[in-house]
Amino acid sequence: MMNTQDCSEDLHTEVLAPVRWYYPMSWEESMTKRQKIKHMDWKLEGSTQKTESHVLQGQEGILDDMGEDSISESFRLLQIDVECESNTFHISGTTDSATWCSKNVQRKQRHWEKIVAAKKSKRKQEKERRKANRAENPGICPQHSKRFLRALTKERLLEAKHSGPRLCIDLSMAHRMSKKELSRLAGQIRRLYGSNKKADRPFWICLAGFAMDSPLYKECLRVNDGFSSYLLDIAEEDCFSLFPLETLVYLTPDSEHALEDVDLNKVYILGGLVDENIQKKVTFQKAQEHSVQTARLPIQEYMVRFQNGKNYHSEILAINQVFDILSTYFETHSWPEALKKGVSFGKGYILQNSVE
Repeated sequence: MMNTQDCSEDLHTEVLAPVRWYYPMSWEESMTKRQKIKHMDWKLEGSTQKTESHVLQGQEGILDDMGEDSISESFRLLQIDVECESNTFHISGTTDSATWCSKNVQRKQRHWEKIVAAKKSKRKQEKERRKANRAENPGICPQHSKRFLRALTKERLLEAKHSGPRLCIDLSMAHRMSKKELSRLAGQIRRLYGSNKKADRPFWICLAGFAMDSPLYKECLRVNDGFSSYLLDIAEEDCFSLFPLETLVYLTPDSEHALEDVDLNKVYILGGLVDENIQKKVTFQKAQEHSVQTARLPIQEYMVRFQNGKNYHSEILAINQVFDILSTYFETHSWPEALKKGVSFGKGYILQNSVE
């Protein structure tokens, strides 16, 4: 019978031989107290640990036969396999994402194609409709493109500069107005210019007393799109310095003289003043200071007051309303028609022939 010491030595040889390959230092130097306790547990496991020891010894022999170069090559091949699997997973995920993105793009593309097809169909139907209208009404002029209409408007405005009636807006009173009033005046200038562009016989417009660094100029740039490209004159001098005084007619509701006609040799001045407090005779007094002729619109001659709930009647109009009256009269030579277009119902006046 083998004694305990012999068994311990055999177990020590068989079990710790592979460990000694990984740890070249001696058993007494490397083994700690905790590892010694673990070693005693291995003795109790018996044959199972022996079997594992034989396997480890076999692996040790195989590794010794292969050498360091073969071991490095094996680990390198294992690393390549792992990287290949990782790359395959990454590529697969990317492909799925790309497929999902392409489906989303395809859906948007189909939606856009439907919109384009609908627009083409609508244009085709509109073209056929215009063609049918021209066939039924050969006397009607064909519809022009927007580019042609813009060029025609520009040509009319430039022609008015040399041969059309002239209108000057006196903006030298901008310092009297609040920011809100300046904003309202900028909007009136926009509407006035828009009406002049649409007119068959436009006026040539001059903005006088209009400083480039003034709050009103900045407000016009903010409120009016394309204000810097308006076809009109802008001058920092006041209207009394730009034109001969004998050619000026200042339009003010406080004048005693009614305007009878639009003269091409005259320059008609509109006071650019939005006054919520309605200070009377501001423009009239300014015209008198420079000994300039004044006139008012013939509202009293062609219109009458009518009873309303507020009992409100006023002849004070915005500059774009005054311009609409002048422009309509210049084209039609009819004061009733012009006043009907420019004087709103809220002013408390109606045409005489409208009274029952």
